[in-house]
Amino acid sequence: MYKKYLDIHPEVQKALEENKPVVALESTIISHGMPYPENIKTARAVENIIRENGAIPATIGILKGRFKVGLTDDELEYMGKGEDILKASRRDLPFIIAKELNGATTVASTMIISALAGIKVFVTGGIGGVHREAQETFDISADLMELSHTNVAVVCSGAKSILDIGLTLEYLETHGVPVVGFGTEEFPAFFTRKSGFHVDYRIDSETELAKALKAKWDLNLNGGVVVGNPIPKEYEMDYNTITNAIEDALKEAKEKGIKGKETTPFLLSKIKAITSGKSLSSNIQLVYNNARLGAKLAVELSKLYQK
Repeated sequence: MYKKYLDIHPEVQKALEENKPVVALESTIISHGMPYPENIKTARAVENIIRENGAIPATIGILKGRFKVGLTDDELEYMGKGEDILKASRRDLPFIIAKELNGATTVASTMIISALAGIKVFVTGGIGGVHREAQETFDISADLMELSHTNVAVVCSGAKSILDIGLTLEYLETHGVPVVGFGTEEFPAFFTRKSGFHVDYRIDSETELAKALKAKWDLNLNGGVVVGNPIPKEYEMDYNTITNAIEDALKEAKEKGIKGKETTPFLLSKIKAITSGKSLSSNIQLVYNNARLGAKLAVELSKLYQK
């Protein structure tokens, strides 16, 4: 039944039918995460990196109420420039379909559509999480609940330190979501390699990680896996600089009464201004790094499913 809502790009469809590696990519980072034209340049570069590492990219978005799995160049351009692109999470999907609207997919909705299409690896920048003071506001990203029951591995640079990383990891543990550090024992904090919090398991090879993913899903242990891939050292921001910028941005958001889904875009915009644009450069480089890992992981996973 759900297939009638899906438009899968012919190249992606062929790869899936032949059990070749495919990597899903979100579109919120294009429509709401970066300014034009950096967003389009980054999106195309990420797709190229995935191809260079042996996999097929499938950028996911919603156009005129249709789930698009693999965007054309024109569709990608529209996602980056269009002013009518809604931010689409799980709760929004039925209404965007019914009204035939356009939507950029978050981590949660990209996972959903990836799973519908049969894609097992998804690359993003950072996952959402538990917001600071959530014990009063109950502001918790839908990404975390999606990770608890949707069978997609999410390669990311951890969670942004605008969130409460400790509570985010506690929430994931409660819902049985493994948190893996690729080449690290410390959960990365997006702009920085360190957060002060440990991962559940350190994994040092894509092959080992692929075996763990297949075992998890073979055992019907439903849910995703968070793969924390630290930003390369040369692009890491100074820990104190970014921490101070975040504290200043959080203070201003509270003073202005900014809450809910408006919080993250506001904070990232303020942090970019405070850091003179350095945060945007770091953001782009960490996504490139995640694309390399995601493609290699998809290649190894496809080998296991071909046996």
